[in-house]
Amino acid sequence: MSKRTRRHHTSEQKASLLKSHHLDKVPVSDLCDANKLQPSVFYHWQRHLFANAAKVFEGVRQGGGSSREKELEARIAQLEAKLAKKDAVIAEISEDYVKLKKALGEP
Repeated sequence: MSKRTRRHHTSEQKASLLKSHHLDKVPVSDLCDANKLQPSVFYHWQRHLFANAAKVFEGVRQGGGSSREKELEARIAQLEAKLAKKDAVIAEISEDYVKLKKALGEP
């Protein structure tokens, strides 16, 4: 039994090979021969890709937007908190004003 070192492929390399097959219609056998890769490994990557594909679309739908969108959402939350505080202060002052008017007997 010979000792062979395992080759590790980066995510980018895996994506590139899968993309070549699916978009450019390069046969799996040609890709595997050119990259000295077992077809079973390629098909394992493909199964993994399709098993996790739904997660990509969930992120888009559930507000997994750009950093700019996240910044804007944080700013909106900050302004809403500030507005709520202002409304509470106005309500308190208005209540005091009504009590004062009643105490002075003004209409």
